[in-house]
This record gives sequence, C-alpha cells and structure tokens, in this order.
Amino acid sequence: MGKKSLKPNNDYCPQTLFLYGTYDENGNPDFGLFCWFSYIWDGEMGVMCCIGGNKTTRENIERSRVFSANIVTEEMLPVADYLGTVSGKNPDKMKIELDMGKGEVLNVPILNNSPVNFELEVTDLIQKHDGEVILCKIRNVLQDESLSSDESVDQKLSRISPVKTTAKTYLSYDGRNLGAWGEPMKKLSLQSR
Repeated sequence: MGKKSLKPNNDYCPQTLFLYGTYDENGNPDFGLFCWFSYIWDGEMGVMCCIGGNKTTRENIERSRVFSANIVTEEMLPVADYLGTVSGKNPDKMKIELDMGKGEVLNVPILNNSPVNFELEVTDLIQKHDGEVILCKIRNVLQDESLSSDESVDQKLSRISPVKTTAKTYLSYDGRNLGAWGEPMKKLSLQSR
C-alpha cells in the first residue's frame, strides 16, 4: 500500500466530548465544550487536557484551579454544540435551560443529565505558545445510578452513547455522523437561545 504525506491533523483520532463546568469570578456557572482530554498516571489516575486560545473556561480554570468534566451524550449534543459554539464572552450564552447541580467534593457546577461527571483539581498548568496543558487530580466521579455494575463496559457505553469528534464532525459511539460543528444546536428551540 502506498503512502502520502499530509499536513499535521487529528482526523483519525476521534475523541470523546466533555462539557467543562466552571464558575466565573462572580460565582456564575459557565460550560465550554472540549475534547482534548485523556488520562495520566502519577501515583494515581489523573486527567490531562489542553485548552488553546483565549477562552472564558480557561480563564476560570486558571483562577479557581478546579472544574468539572461532564461526558456529552447524543441526547445532550444540541446543547453541547451551542455551549461550544457560543463564546463565553457573550453575556447571553448561559441563558439557556440546563439541569445543573454541584459537585459533591469540589465547588464546581455539574450537568445532571450527563451520566458521568468528573470533579477535577488542577495540579499543573503548563503554558505553551497559544495553549495550556492542564494536569489534574480526579477528586470525585459522579455516575448515574442506572449504570449498574453488572453491565459490561460495552453495554454501558452503548447505552449512554457518548459523542466524539474529529475533523469538525460529531460522531456517535458507533461511528454515525451526527453533523458538523454548529449544526446540532440548530435543533434547539428559539426559547433556548
């Protein structure tokens, strides 16, 4: 099989979507959509993520050093797409209906309709040219009680249907195309915007 050189890309590396929950300096919740999220080992399991550019979520994490990471499901995708498309600098961004709660261990907002919520405490902020690598300790994981321990991992994942993304496209757990970035939010009612 022949090979062809390409510019650097991550088109063949779909990653699970998370809504990062933070509070702003006035205690108002904010959620941003991210996918550069993975795990690390440093004596215990932790999380590493990267946020590029000037984003409200990044500013909130730098200030508070805590945040939640809420897995995005197919059912949540229109709202997640909206939260990822509308800038955190827009004062009307969070004027949508969200079923929010609070972390049990850390002072972070969580999304109750996400089946898994991580409560994360930042241990290291590694500044790069236009981004930041964030290393975190997992202080708590909230999981829906409906994810019983007698189900296999594939059964649980199939049931919760986490969304992943690559090449500016949302993909289902089983690989179906769920639309380009900016499309799913069009399904939201006008009252939600």
